[in-house]
Amino acid sequence: MTSARDIMTPDVTCVGVSETVLEAARKMADLGVGSLPICGNDQRLKGMLTDRDIVVKVLAEGRDPATVTAGELAQGEAVTIGADDTASEILQTMADHQVRRLPVIDGHTLVGIVAVADIARALPDRPVGDLIDAISA
Repeated sequence: MTSARDIMTPDVTCVGVSETVLEAARKMADLGVGSLPICGNDQRLKGMLTDRDIVVKVLAEGRDPATVTAGELAQGEAVTIGADDTASEILQTMADHQVRRLPVIDGHTLVGIVAVADIARALPDRPVGDLIDAISA
């Protein structure tokens, strides 16, 4: 059975909790991504930061992205998937939480990200179409 480890994108870049949103935005631009995991000083996942978070929670509120930290935008526990969880568990978790990207953890260590695009490349069309319907509702 296909696991998260089989389809994830490894070598994920984190933004640190004390890094500014401006620094995070530059990382996103350099990497060509729309989200980054937020990692603490202990290298544990603290949340996810999206380009939408930056626009809605910082810019639209007139806050200074050079002073707001990524850690300030981390909200509760991030939705994750285990490295050995199956593709069906990934699909179910994404659908239940209406997310397009899931950090993949092995124990407490972030080892990758599974995005809808990763699933589309790895699985037949039908489950992917059902997922898109579920997260777009």
